[in-house]
Amino acid sequence: MEIILVRHFMTKGNLERRYIGTTDEPLLPAEALARQLKGGVRQAAAGYPEVQVAAVSPLRRCIETADMIYPDVRKVVCRELRECDFGLFENKNYEELKDHPEYQSWLLSGGRIPFPKGEGRDEFCARCVKGFLCLAERFMEEALESAAFVVHGGTIMAVLDRLAPHEEGFYHWQCKNGGGYRAKLYEEEWRRGVRRLTEIERL
Repeated sequence: MEIILVRHFMTKGNLERRYIGTTDEPLLPAEALARQLKGGVRQAAAGYPEVQVAAVSPLRRCIETADMIYPDVRKVVCRELRECDFGLFENKNYEELKDHPEYQSWLLSGGRIPFPKGEGRDEFCARCVKGFLCLAERFMEEALESAAFVVHGGTIMAVLDRLAPHEEGFYHWQCKNGGGYRAKLYEEEWRRGVRRLTEIERL
């Protein structure tokens, strides 16, 4: 099965470099969004690989992106694929947080300690991977040959950090808004318990 992982298009919070996790904000207005995309929204949306189904985070920015890229494709909303809960850092940017002792501690940890009153990386990754595995099994049972996951940057990093064939590190898999990865899921290996994505390349 071909797997397409896409990070949602840009929001106001992304533009302002805020930690946008549980905040359910929409995409930028159409005119502003068009300025962020080469050739405008329509041309950008036409550049993604065709798929038979699109798994989507329940947050608006992902649903709106999926509707733009895959308007006629069946959507499956999965709660486990939502972005990390950034806790006290939610909807704030570096300038607003730089003097916060807990933020400095989090930076010094390399992002390994949990967000204050939010999720920890291990908890977040486990949640995202659980959702991905559940849907991958479902799509295999449906004998599908291709599936997109229109989700968040953090979700993509979590899935590839756990399922890529080589350990590259969580932040290796960062991608820009509208960016993402194409990968292969070999069903015979998967059913033997070798759960990994291979032939990973950037979109």
